[in-house]
Amino acid sequence: MTQLYPGVPEAVTVGGPETILTDEYVRDFVLEQLRAHDFDDKRVTLVVPDGTRHAPVAMMAHIIHEALGNRPKDVRVVIALGTHDYMSDDAIGLLMGCEPGRFEEEYPGWSIHNHDWRNENTFANLGAISKERIAELSEGRLRDRDMIVHVNTMVVDTDITLILGPVLPHEVVGISGGNKYLFPGLSGHDVIDMSHWLGALITSMEMIGTRGITPVRQLIDAAAELVPSTKLMLGMIVEPGADNLQFVAFGDARAAWEACAEVSSQVHVKYVPKPYKRVVSLVPKMYEDMWTAAKGFYKMEPIVADGGELIIYAPHVRQISLMHPGLESIGYHNRDYFVEQWDKFKDHSWGELAHSTHLRGLGTYDPQTGVETNRVQVTLATGIPRDVVEQKANLVYRDPADVDLAAMETDPDTLVVPRAGELLHRLESQRGTLPA
Repeated sequence: MTQLYPGVPEAVTVGGPETILTDEYVRDFVLEQLRAHDFDDKRVTLVVPDGTRHAPVAMMAHIIHEALGNRPKDVRVVIALGTHDYMSDDAIGLLMGCEPGRFEEEYPGWSIHNHDWRNENTFANLGAISKERIAELSEGRLRDRDMIVHVNTMVVDTDITLILGPVLPHEVVGISGGNKYLFPGLSGHDVIDMSHWLGALITSMEMIGTRGITPVRQLIDAAAELVPSTKLMLGMIVEPGADNLQFVAFGDARAAWEACAEVSSQVHVKYVPKPYKRVVSLVPKMYEDMWTAAKGFYKMEPIVADGGELIIYAPHVRQISLMHPGLESIGYHNRDYFVEQWDKFKDHSWGELAHSTHLRGLGTYDPQTGVETNRVQVTLATGIPRDVVEQKANLVYRDPADVDLAAMETDPDTLVVPRAGELLHRLESQRGTLPA
C-alpha cells in the first residue's frame, strides 16, 4: 500500500532517478501493464497534457493504442488545457505524432478533443464541497465559500479515465501530475480559482517542489473523489533537457503520482551552493506567453539573492496572456499586496491573482503607506512592448537586443539557465527543508 494514501495499492513502476529507459523497454512495460488491465467493452477517456508540458506523449500514445487494440467500446482523447489556449491541428499533430487534421487515421477508432473550457456545456456539475470542509483541507486559509466542482463530462460519462502525463515540480500544488490533470486540467473555474489562490497564499517559494499531499492537493483530491470513473495514470519522469524517460508508473492515479513525485523530487531539482545576484532564464519557445513562460521565474526564484534580479529572456513572447487579459488590469504584485487590499481585489479572478503573485515572488505591502516592497527585481527581456511591461505588468523592461548573454555567462554572480521552466533550482541549504 502507498505511504501517502493508505489502502491504495502501490503503482507498478520501472526505472528510477539514475536510469535512462530505452524506448523498447518502455514499450514492453506499457504493453504488459495495459494488456493485463480490464479495458474490455469499456468506455475510455485518455487525458493528455498540452504542448506546454515536455514529454514523449506521441510515443506513449501510440503504445497505448497498440495495447488497447479493439478491446474498449470507444476511446476519446481530451487535452487537459486548464485555461490555456486551444491547440490547433498543427499543434495537435506535433503533440500526438500525426499529420495535422489526420489524427483518426493515425489512431484508428480514437477521437481527440480540446478541453472546451470556454463552453459551459463542456462541464458536468458534481456538486459542492462545503466551506467547512474547504477550511479543513486548506488548513484554515479558505473559510468563506463552498467550492463548486465542475469537470469535463468526458471523464464522467466514461468507465475509465486514463491519465498520461509527465510529473514535475509545480508552483501551485508542489509537484504536478495525478488528479491535477483533472483539476485544473479539465475543471471549471471554481476549483481552478480556489486551488490556485490557496497555493498563492502559501506562496510558490514554499510550495514548489514539495512532494507530499499539500493543502492544494488535498483540495484537488477531494474534487477528484466526486468523479465517478475509475482513475488510472501512466506517469512519466522525463530526463531534464532531453526526451528520454527515466521512470514510468502505472496504477491508481494517486498511487502513480506518488511514485512519480518521489522520483521527480530527485531528478527535477538542482541544488546550488549559493544565491546569485542575477539569474537569466532562457525560456524555450514551447511557452508562448507570460502566462506559461512565467515558469522561468517560479523555478529560479529560490536561488536569487535578496535584492537581486531575475531576467526572463524570451524574445518570442509578445503578450502577457491572450486567455487572461485581466492580468493587464492588475499587474504583477506580491501576495501581501492583494491580501492587504482584499476588498478591492476579491471579485477579480483568483486564478489571475495567484498567477500575478507567482511571477512577482515574495514581498510585503504596507497598507498605511501604500508601499509594495519585493524581494527581487523581475525584468522582462521579451517581445512585449515597453509600455505594457512597465505600465500594465508593473515589471522592468529590457530590450532583448541589449542582453549580452555571452558576457553574463562569464560573470560569477550571474547564472544563465537554458531551457528554463522544467528544472527547479534551490539552495543547498534548503535541501530537506521543504514540507513533506
